[in-house]
Amino acid sequence: MTDHEWMSRALTLAERGRFTAHPNPRVGCVLVAAGKVVAEGWHQRTGEPHAEAVALAQAGSAASGATAYVTLEPCCHTGRTPPCAAALVAAGVRRVVTGAGDPNPAVSGRGLQELREAGIEVRSGVLEEQCRALIRGFESRMVRGRPFVRSKLAVSIDGRTALASGESQWITSAASRADVQRLRAESGAILSGIGTVLADDPSLNVRDDSLGVASQPMRVIADSTLRISPDARLLSLPGSTLIAAGKRASSARSDALSQGRVAVEVFPGAGGGVDLRALLRRLGEMEINDVLVEAGPRLNGALLEAGLIDEIVVFQAPHVLGSGAQPMFAFADLDSMAKRHELELTELRHTGTDLKMTYSLKTSGRE
Repeated sequence: MTDHEWMSRALTLAERGRFTAHPNPRVGCVLVAAGKVVAEGWHQRTGEPHAEAVALAQAGSAASGATAYVTLEPCCHTGRTPPCAAALVAAGVRRVVTGAGDPNPAVSGRGLQELREAGIEVRSGVLEEQCRALIRGFESRMVRGRPFVRSKLAVSIDGRTALASGESQWITSAASRADVQRLRAESGAILSGIGTVLADDPSLNVRDDSLGVASQPMRVIADSTLRISPDARLLSLPGSTLIAAGKRASSARSDALSQGRVAVEVFPGAGGGVDLRALLRRLGEMEINDVLVEAGPRLNGALLEAGLIDEIVVFQAPHVLGSGAQPMFAFADLDSMAKRHELELTELRHTGTDLKMTYSLKTSGRE
């Protein structure tokens, strides 16, 4: 087998940590000697051994002289676990093939340098694009200081997300809603607005036990004046909740809400609203790699205008809600086609009776 084929296997292993590895990156490792797999591993949970350590422990003395295929550059610093580059050297690995470079400034390039200085042959950049895609949230946090932001929208064929009254359950099929559970499971936080909370009283949690999530994603509610009810369903569910308020929020109301797993923080924005850029930076500080937005047109529109959405996932159902229903995005009218928000379709498939469309934004990341 070729380096690319072995790296493909390492990627398959890394995928197993999709719902459990965060806030660490998802990483897979395969040890190969004489054309056969000696051992393999992947990073499962924060605080537990990294992929390389799992594989090395499984291989024992058989790791000596082997080639290690790792989806991410081996770390060279001590964090929650010992450095992997040193472990590969100590095990007598002859060659290391990596996919993505580590975006962590404490590691970037240094792990590979340490391996080379120890006399290990190194090849980097094998299936790099696929390896980077698996850690895009971690990379976003390391490079931009904020999470990767994905907005999920359930819409009719005329692009409407809810009736004028706010009613939206259910626009899409059961298959689409099951797919959303997977999107939630791979996210460190779910961001919504107070309008959605008041209209739907959502849970914003992962309810599919088969996904095996390590912990519930943090629920983040943009609520500039703290209108949320203490009886809101999401406040009583397992997991933590952050309520992002504006400068006009009542301190007494804030104190009343801040208890147990609920925290209130103020992010003063224009017009008394919430500074969304500051909120995302704060989530980055809290080691959130990926944010899933499940919100109404105002919050989605504000994020889009600020260039803070990286990906849009649209589940389009085969029915029509009419012109009076709510749109996907609400923001000021554009006065020129040159100011439109350009997207690139990256995935198209069916989910039940619906059509799932995934778009990347060409204008995202304006920091």
